[in-house]
Amino acid sequence: MKTVLITGTSSGYGRATALHFHAQGWNVIATMRTPRPGVLPSTDRLRVVALDVTEPDSITAALDAAGPVDVLVNNAGVPSISVFEGTPMTRVREVFETNTFGVMAMTQAVLPQFRERGSGVVVNVTSSVVLGHMPLSAVYKASKMAVEGFTSSLALELAPFGVQAKTVEPGACLTTNFAATATQDAPLDELVPAPYAAWAKKAMGEFTGQDLFTTESDVAEAVWRAVHDTTGQLRFPAGPDAVRLAQAK
Repeated sequence: MKTVLITGTSSGYGRATALHFHAQGWNVIATMRTPRPGVLPSTDRLRVVALDVTEPDSITAALDAAGPVDVLVNNAGVPSISVFEGTPMTRVREVFETNTFGVMAMTQAVLPQFRERGSGVVVNVTSSVVLGHMPLSAVYKASKMAVEGFTSSLALELAPFGVQAKTVEPGACLTTNFAATATQDAPLDELVPAPYAAWAKKAMGEFTGQDLFTTESDVAEAVWRAVHDTTGQLRFPAGPDAVRLAQAK
């Protein structure tokens, strides 16, 4: 029986992916920064482990607790919606610490066991922002584009050892709390300099009002396909809006 370790499983894509792999008979190590009872079912094939991907000691402890894993799904991330001019550089660094450096740190930590075993898959969850031109996402897109570039090169390095690296690119999932989380520290109007206000309001309205969007299950299924792919495909758009963007690109 294979084991998958998934980061950021307290809600949204991560939680749906944990449930999907569990339903398919896998052992699941579901990690979250602050474990909460009741978020996921308690079974002998699903364990919740505390993990902060920005803390090296936390990564070491989580992997020690997990034991051998066959698949790493780097899903943990923080959202960011803002006009770049109004985004403090401290916030920029926070986004990159989780979305980019956290992915790299987790990947580096599991690679020795994958390489030595001659098998394993790393799936990095990015975003459909890498597929198109989307407003209010300069910092977030930069953090995810970095992961896309990282993964494409990493896949070449790992191929001689029978290890794979993939990306899953979710579209806009309007049923998650992305927008609310992105603005929890400060409302959007506080992050938008006055000259941008009218444009930003219109852009947000278009984002939240789109008729084609992604569900959590779309992402879970795309991760499942990426893990089991044998064709060498690198990128897996998830959700109808992401697929449309990928086809247009």
